[in-house]
Amino acid sequence: IVNEILRLNEDPNVQGLALDLPESLYSSKVLNAVKPEKDVDGLSDVNLGRLVRGDAYDCLVPPTACAVMELLEDLGGKTVLLVGAGGAVGAALQCMLQREGAATLSCRWKAPQLQTKLLHADVVVVGSTKPDDVPGSWIKPGSTIISYSRDLLSGKHNYGQQNNHAAENAVGSLAIAMRMQNMVKNTERWIQSQQYRKWDLRCLKLQPLSPVPSDIEISRAQRPKAVDVLAKEIGLLTDEIEIYGQTKAKVRLSLLERLKDQPDGKYVLVAGITPTPLGEGKSTVTIGLVQALTAHLNINSFACLRQPSQGPTFGVKGGAAGGGYAQVIPMEEFNLHLTGDIHAITAANNLLAAAIDARILHENTQSDKALYNRLVPVVNGVRGFSAIQLARLRRLGINKTDPGTLTEEEISRFARLDIDPSTITWQRVVDTNDRFLRKITVGQANTEKGFVRQAQFDIAVASEIMAILALATSLQDMKERLGKMVVANDKKGEPVTAEDLGVTGALAVLMKDAIKPTLMQTLEGTPVFVHAGPFANIAHGNSSVLADKIALKLVGEKGFVVTEAGFGADIGMEKFFNIKCRASGLVPSVVVLVATVRALKMHGGGPNVTAGAPLKKEYTEENLQLVADGCCNLQKQIQITQLFGIPVVVALNVFKTDSPAEVDLVCKIAKQSGAFDAVPCNHWSAGGRGAVKLAQAVEKAANQKNSFKYLYSLELPIVEKIQIIAQKVYGAQDIELSPAAQSQVDCYTRQGFGNLPICMAKTHLSLSHQPERKGVPTGFILPISDVRASIGAGFIYPLVGTMSTMPGLPTRPCFYDIDLDPVTEQVKGLF
Repeated sequence: IVNEILRLNEDPNVQGLALDLPESLYSSKVLNAVKPEKDVDGLSDVNLGRLVRGDAYDCLVPPTACAVMELLEDLGGKTVLLVGAGGAVGAALQCMLQREGAATLSCRWKAPQLQTKLLHADVVVVGSTKPDDVPGSWIKPGSTIISYSRDLLSGKHNYGQQNNHAAENAVGSLAIAMRMQNMVKNTERWIQSQQYRKWDLRCLKLQPLSPVPSDIEISRAQRPKAVDVLAKEIGLLTDEIEIYGQTKAKVRLSLLERLKDQPDGKYVLVAGITPTPLGEGKSTVTIGLVQALTAHLNINSFACLRQPSQGPTFGVKGGAAGGGYAQVIPMEEFNLHLTGDIHAITAANNLLAAAIDARILHENTQSDKALYNRLVPVVNGVRGFSAIQLARLRRLGINKTDPGTLTEEEISRFARLDIDPSTITWQRVVDTNDRFLRKITVGQANTEKGFVRQAQFDIAVASEIMAILALATSLQDMKERLGKMVVANDKKGEPVTAEDLGVTGALAVLMKDAIKPTLMQTLEGTPVFVHAGPFANIAHGNSSVLADKIALKLVGEKGFVVTEAGFGADIGMEKFFNIKCRASGLVPSVVVLVATVRALKMHGGGPNVTAGAPLKKEYTEENLQLVADGCCNLQKQIQITQLFGIPVVVALNVFKTDSPAEVDLVCKIAKQSGAFDAVPCNHWSAGGRGAVKLAQAVEKAANQKNSFKYLYSLELPIVEKIQIIAQKVYGAQDIELSPAAQSQVDCYTRQGFGNLPICMAKTHLSLSHQPERKGVPTGFILPISDVRASIGAGFIYPLVGTMSTMPGLPTRPCFYDIDLDPVTEQVKGLF
């Protein structure tokens, strides 16, 4: 019985549980197995406790007790005796009678003082069968007698001869009605729970120290809320989260269906000036902004961030959880495995890579008939196509379902993909910086029968599957995109897809949990989604569409969702608008453009910076001319934002070496250049309080007229789309395609991929293709060395120069400082 109750507890289609059991089975174990919110009999300890405490709205009262109370009236000052009325119903009656002002007594049938109590009682409530040796003469003349038993609800009666059957039937019928009332109350509650709920967020207090401690010390000093508590505070239902440990939870996509009629909140993108080795702090601005909005201005807000790759975490860059007093916590969980999404991508990517090579090997070593017999084997005496094989037959124009009816020509067409090994673009991946995997040879074992080819490993976040995860709008959409991934061409020059290899369903299975965003929190207890982390050069460099969509529903119409674009506005923001917004259909309200005084000084001609070396005086002393010269890059990025018709607010991350005059100068130039506002920020050292003015500026800007537009039409030829980006965004004079690039453009156009958006793979360190050219280079010709495609993700990516998809480790990687305390199990050395 308990197992069945537990099963029904977890069934989302069951809103109430009523128990009709023999008396002997109404044990505490059985009654308390029922979830309190489904306990329409009101017999669990939780419901009884709520009743005793006076929480009438939150509790379900036993129907029999309600029926008895319904029959009694004007109880004030009367004495009520409960005889043989034990258990939850008896306890509920005592509580309810006392609340009505009755003096309540209780005793058993065998109690020695029973006769005395009966003679003094104005009302007698009988909860079990009266023994024959208790005469009716003991009851005071004129008193009210009500009899009930647990069997009333199921229609089974077992009363003594003296009982009034009419009264018993009245209680029984009324109890059934009251149980129905509990069921209605439960269903109403369930319907109400499915509606959007106002947030009831308890923010965490910050006590910033000076000097500011290390990121991991700050993270450790704050005690995060349990993630199920956070989920409840922001209106998530219990069955919409899957908890990983104490501080992380996956959020199910069913929420989008539940809140489909809820208006979206405001959508804010954080971008930056052209990056420098000095760092601009987009992640800290993103987190500082939501901390300010929610913890200090009481406005619902959500940060949506990319999941960092472990490669840079152990390499040279370190973590990506923000910094100072604007962080996602716990930062070590954020920066390491999180909920395993990158591992799922690695497994799916490498399964597809293995399928490609295995298919080539088997086609090379078997006849058409042998290949067909193995692809469509006899199982338990029956031979049949799988669903994905039937889909392939339909694509080939073969409308047959019986494997025995295919002609030899049809068998050959079905069984052979004829992959041209020289055209394979699908690489294996690993989430580690490993330069020695940039070029490898596969197939050297004798068992591979001489099928040797050169290949390479990419870092896991460069996988097209990561880009698909970030752009998918549903599980079905992700599955379709996975099937469309082009991995090579056949020997006729036609594309070969994951669907052709029969692996789509398996890839979707590996990715079914990864598609759910991960819920975490900031240092001030405000919610964060961490989901997807595609490369910002060969992919679009934004967190997931699904995280944004779910967050926009949760924050409510007046709330804000703040997400971040990788690299500078010329790369990350341009791709956000032209690729991500096309996939999602969402329209951003505001762009926050992040800059620092010292980064602008570098764009103004300041000296090069060496990692680990002390900064030169140009960066630590006031130099207004250098700042003014460098603001050309900020002005250019503002102009790029204005191409899309979105208001822009400049956030100036302030460092202690910045002079007030330098800060004022940057803000003045930004406003003169068309920014809606420009605000100095101190969230790194002060938390959300240091970004309140930025939050206020963003709120005002979000109410401005929005005339969002894409930069180009998808119908334009591929080369023309590349040209528009190069000239309007980067400031190039023109583009120049290599013969190989032009050949690929022609090939993709012929294959029907010409209407996809463009994802430029270019250095992030300059507006041009030359990383050393800071500021705003002009008059350059942008060289396109190659053009590739991520058909599943849905974009063409031209390569500007060479582009590494596998970072290497430096002489002194971060892992030298990372350690584990074996006693406390605390991670040390992450930053």
